[in-house]
Amino acid sequence: MSLMNEIHYELRRQKLLSSLEEGVIILASASPQTRSNDTEYPYRQNSDFYYMCGFREDNSLLVLVKTKEFSKSILFVEPYNEEHALWNGSRLGVEKALEAFSVDEVYDIHTYSLLIKEILRDHIALYIDLFDDSSWILQAKKSAKELHETRGVKRHIKAMYDVTHLIRTQRLIKSHEEISEIKKAIDLTAKAHHKAMQISKLGMHEYELQAHMSYVFQSNGTQAESYGAIVAGGNNANTLHCVDNRDILRDGDLVLIDAACEWELYASDITRTFPVNGKFTEAQRDVYEKVLDVQLEIIKAMKPGVKRDWLQQYSEELLCQALIDLGILSGERKNLLEANAHKKYAPHGIGHWMGLDVHDPCPYVDDEGESLCFASGMVMTVEPGIYIRADDVTVEEKYRGIGIRIEDDILITETGYENLSSAIVKSVAEIEAMCKS
Repeated sequence: MSLMNEIHYELRRQKLLSSLEEGVIILASASPQTRSNDTEYPYRQNSDFYYMCGFREDNSLLVLVKTKEFSKSILFVEPYNEEHALWNGSRLGVEKALEAFSVDEVYDIHTYSLLIKEILRDHIALYIDLFDDSSWILQAKKSAKELHETRGVKRHIKAMYDVTHLIRTQRLIKSHEEISEIKKAIDLTAKAHHKAMQISKLGMHEYELQAHMSYVFQSNGTQAESYGAIVAGGNNANTLHCVDNRDILRDGDLVLIDAACEWELYASDITRTFPVNGKFTEAQRDVYEKVLDVQLEIIKAMKPGVKRDWLQQYSEELLCQALIDLGILSGERKNLLEANAHKKYAPHGIGHWMGLDVHDPCPYVDDEGESLCFASGMVMTVEPGIYIRADDVTVEEKYRGIGIRIEDDILITETGYENLSSAIVKSVAEIEAMCKS
């Protein structure tokens, strides 16, 4: 059960409306996605829509209205339908939605096309997802145009704005309840990663480890995985988004697992890399500990006021130095960084926002284009990696085929940071002990 209640959603709507002088906001639910022919993927609500009202059904709309005198919230939902209840499950319907959600009005979604013009009348600003091409948003645009062209209508929509930027800026700072949901997701993800370490053995397939992790997720009540799991043995780890998970795990190889679950739609995002046979080789340990040292240094630097751009630059300096120390790169660090030589082995960013989306689409820069400073309540992943392809003959043979990433979820606090996933083992000694347990 979600820790969020109607007060949380109402306060979020009030905060959003407080950023407007006046206008109408329209948010649409996610559309069901076809998997093949007439089958669909499990439904997942649009994160911005869910953030503002907590309603999980498809074919629904949230409309917020603000004038100088008042504001109100309107929910459009599918009515209860016995045939739909028989085949796909029961919907709340208009009456029960009005009882369950702290909105001012609830209407049948099929009346939206009749009511939207009246809702837009006398307003000068419309706030929508400008890239949403759903029929509901197109209908709003059409109604705004018709009002603009109607004689005698003195006040009409003069401008359309992107509401997603306002919502996603608000989503940057997580509440205590949101952090608790993320922690729950991480707790289950920890169990799954530890399970994978404990059962890994030679001759298993990557998908077998994935299946055991999925069992941990689903048997503990998670609704979904946060993203498609990566279980990459050996050289597969050097393909950053290797999701086939079909190969056999071999003696002497590492396996990189990037997999995590959601809890009440809030994501976790964890990567661990460990030896298939439970024991790091000397070369594997050397690379692993360099990556871990970089991650620990980056995490230690996170606190309010630090800019994410600086953190990225710092991480590249540390990773470049690690590659020099390992003998994989040679030369002056400054010159190597200017030439982006380190990018061959450390190609991706140091981390990303995380929340209702595993890659939370919150802004990284302010309205002037300057990198945002960390503030208490932000959650970001930290995931340095070094990837050395098996066919890279410029590197010592002992390092070829090694791909390592270590990823944790970090909360910025008032005084520094909290590693929300610190319970998941990651030192060489801890991992080898977990593999033997």
